[in-house]
Amino acid sequence: LGLLKMDFLGLKNLTIIESAIRIIKNTRGLELDMAKIPLDDPKAYELFQKGETTGVFQFESSGMKRYLKELKPNEFEDLIAMVALYRPGPMEWIPDYIAGKHGRKLTYLHPKLEAVLKNTYGVAIYQEQVMQISRVLAGFTPGEADVLRKAMGKKIAKLLEEQKQKFIDGCVKNGIDSTLAAKVFSFIEPFAGYGFNRSHAACYAMVAYQTAYLKANWPTEFMAALLTSDQDDTDRVAIEIDECRNMGIEVKQPDINQSFESFTVVTSGTASHQIAALDEKVNTIRFGLKAIKNVGEHIAEVLITERKKNGPYQDLADLLERIEDKDLNKKSLESLTKSGAFDQFGDRGVLLANTDNFLNFHRQFAKDKDNNQASLFGAAAPGIKPKLNLIAAPNVSNAEKLAWEKELLGLYVSEHPFNDYKRFLSGMTISLGQLKQMPGESEATVAGVIISIKKILTKKNETMMFVKIEDGVDNAEILVFPKLLKDTLPVWQAGKVVLCSGSVSDKDNEMKILANKAVELSLDKLGEAIANFKSIVVPARNNYRNNWHNGNGNDRTAKVILDKAKVAPAPVLPLKIIIEQVNLTPELMNKLKDICLAHPGESKVFIKIKSEAGDKVIEAHAKVKLDDDLIKLIENDLGQVLRIVA
Repeated sequence: LGLLKMDFLGLKNLTIIESAIRIIKNTRGLELDMAKIPLDDPKAYELFQKGETTGVFQFESSGMKRYLKELKPNEFEDLIAMVALYRPGPMEWIPDYIAGKHGRKLTYLHPKLEAVLKNTYGVAIYQEQVMQISRVLAGFTPGEADVLRKAMGKKIAKLLEEQKQKFIDGCVKNGIDSTLAAKVFSFIEPFAGYGFNRSHAACYAMVAYQTAYLKANWPTEFMAALLTSDQDDTDRVAIEIDECRNMGIEVKQPDINQSFESFTVVTSGTASHQIAALDEKVNTIRFGLKAIKNVGEHIAEVLITERKKNGPYQDLADLLERIEDKDLNKKSLESLTKSGAFDQFGDRGVLLANTDNFLNFHRQFAKDKDNNQASLFGAAAPGIKPKLNLIAAPNVSNAEKLAWEKELLGLYVSEHPFNDYKRFLSGMTISLGQLKQMPGESEATVAGVIISIKKILTKKNETMMFVKIEDGVDNAEILVFPKLLKDTLPVWQAGKVVLCSGSVSDKDNEMKILANKAVELSLDKLGEAIANFKSIVVPARNNYRNNWHNGNGNDRTAKVILDKAKVAPAPVLPLKIIIEQVNLTPELMNKLKDICLAHPGESKVFIKIKSEAGDKVIEAHAKVKLDDDLIKLIENDLGQVLRIVA
């Protein structure tokens, strides 16, 4: 019908690159042209070699970081190859590529293959290589080579058999033995099935290199752009702040004289809006004013615009005199105070106690101005300003300060309350990030700060809890069943630090701890609490925990207190699969679909796709017979790129 179908791929990383370039220009006066950066930058390759690739497009996963450390890439071709190899199918050839890179002697089925495969150390990585082999050995035309590629890629049996015979005949015509020709065809066939288009891989590698170049050479500016891109995802921001700390970059609370709308790189010229020298060492990022809860976008822009126009605010009286906007109200002032934006003007507790004073001063100044009076003395004494007197109040405690940051910024910024406990628990607990790698039904001991609690009534009208904890980098959910809850009720309060152990559950594609013992931790009685924890004898698994592990929800919930919603029992266990977004390809999904359709049954199939933008769970249309044969088949064929959690 003459219709043109076009696919547009939108990459958040392109926005991050653009944002980083803009930050560099605004803070250093340098207009960076990414088309002109060197492709052999030592700092960028050192970053890849160390696996320090958080925030680097296509190279963030733990598996990729591990392979990068082994490979030690030192040229752009290595990055193209890793983009193409780190996906279903070709992933199994990564060790061969690494071995070739580090000097393993290469052998070829035929001497003519060397010219095609030498640059990839004997591994046929790209579709173009498969096509080139058919042309060099069998004399295929470019069009015929493309037909072969399609036949292999789509597994069209009849066409594949035709192409195989045509390939062998072509090789024989070129003086190659038919047996050897058949071996070569068998060699290239699996590569063609999952081979990546080299030009596509090169484009991805270029974006990856550009992000790595920025991170290596302009680390603070890049991380500010990365944080801004993910500012609505507090879990991701926490990971990136931890990465900043590892890089020696300090991420601080907002500041009324330094913060702009979003995450802000702080230089010597930030407050006065001056350009900093290119060689100035910059290692501070501030939260933006728009990140503060209850501080609207409008008042944030008003505060920044006035500061740009007339310079930094000297004190709160100066700010209150200069800002004439109705949105500078009690709620916004309290939020600015509690988040730390006014820290240079005094203690948060003292300032918060004076909020009504600030509002009265602001109203009086506006009224006097309307009456053409600068003060009680009017125009006769223009140098005299009204005085803002503060009432005495106690300083805020560190715990309350951190709680305010959590409330208004979404996470602890000045420090994390769990940091003081980490060194005492080293070797005794695993991190919450490590918990997510644990197999189901294994035992684990974890600790963290309680950030949320959800109460549930069981069918027997007993209370249990879903408790979420965090350790400064990651978070996890703890299930506290009625018996343990009854014995440890005072422990389970938001803001408290808890140490607990239990069995790991990956039910519903979410890693949880089914707690069997727990104690509250406090720094003044830490040794006593740990000794008490170790002395607790864990009871035999009760019915609640058994039912949870077995997928039977009958005994765990009858109604949720908050919404009275009943949770239906699951009569048949589902098949649950986790796939990283980077590994998600049409070939993978088609193969998984074929396997599922070949094993019909009653179990639903849930696929959790993990990505930078957040996890997404989808339910497949097919239902399967969930048994050992199916699990073994999936693990054998696709186990390197997905994980079964059922």
